Amino acid sequence: MQGTQEQAVTGSRRWVRLAIGAAVVAALATGCGQADQVAGPAPSATSQQAPAAQGGQQPQADPGKTPGTVRLPAGGSAKLVAEDVGADGALVIPQSLDEAAWWGSGLGADKGVTLFSGHVNWKGKTGPFNQLWQVKAGQVVTVTDTAGAQWGYRVDDVRTIHKSGLAAESEKLFSPDGPHRLVLVTCGGDYVGGTEGYDDNRVATAELVTRP
Repeated sequence: MQGTQEQAVTGSRRWVRLAIGAAVVAALATGCGQADQVAGPAPSATSQQAPAAQGGQQPQADPGKTPGTVRLPAGGSAKLVAEDVGADGALVIPQSLDEAAWWGSGLGADKGVTLFSGHVNWKGKTGPFNQLWQVKAGQVVTVTDTAGAQWGYRVDDVRTIHKSGLAAESEKLFSPDGPHRLVLVTCGGDYVGGTEGYDDNRVATAELVTRP
């Protein structure tokens, strides 16, 4: 599988759709394809501090800090671009190999997924998210927030999931509820073309271990 996922992606847009739960949105588009449309603005709550509780009200959950860049264990890095899921359920992945999409919670949030997704390659060039194919459990992904502070997330699970099996994993991987975690996604496996692009996704899940 590793050799075939090195192919260049050219031509029309190629999407991989990851269902992330009906309570959130119908689907999330991510992976290795050409991004030729623009998603809506990302929710501003991810970059704001929760307001102080008043009276007997419960304090709101901390949405976390805005991520700025991600560095994978092998050294590849990408600037993170906040993207929201559009009405069609699609999250556009920046076409630049130097950028990756960010969706969900901020760094160190009280709960929920922080999702980063980038292209495995682009027009014959390999991107930093290709390194997800070499990532192993126990390695640390470093994320720098927009204030320059660093956060460390230790990888605890790395899997290759066929696209036909992603729906069954959606609630666990992409839910905005539950414990806070970082999920990184790219494409790979056999190149099948069409709207699918590649037939697999590489998914790494990591837990927060160091904070500023």
